[in-house]
Amino acid sequence: MKTETRSSNIDEDFVLAKNLGGGPLGLGDPDDRSLRKAEREIMIPQKMKATAKSGRCSGVVREFGECAKEKGLMMPFLCRDKARDLEKCLTEAYTDPAFIKACTDQYLEERSEFRRTGVKAKEQKKDIVL
Repeated sequence: MKTETRSSNIDEDFVLAKNLGGGPLGLGDPDDRSLRKAEREIMIPQKMKATAKSGRCSGVVREFGECAKEKGLMMPFLCRDKARDLEKCLTEAYTDPAFIKACTDQYLEERSEFRRTGVKAKEQKKDIVL
């Protein structure tokens, strides 16, 4: 029986693209500013949504939440104006090029820090609080 020997060429055995590996911890190049499709279509929109709700539209979110809490099951009918205001505020945020760039830059900074240290942003915040 003949046994095949695999080439020790790392490029053939490497599953990820070359730019996704490397760096000090093997998590990727910390200085790489390119975005994958999943980051552009999922991660950055999630960051935009969280940032808009906690910052830019926080007052409108709070008003809608209070209305929903007060009206209970009738909320879909009695809080329409608050829901429209919230949708308008979020839509304005999501279409603002400056806001998109700021969220993208923030995401890239967090990713760079993770690639440099191996510590996620949430874990860093948790350590600061303790």
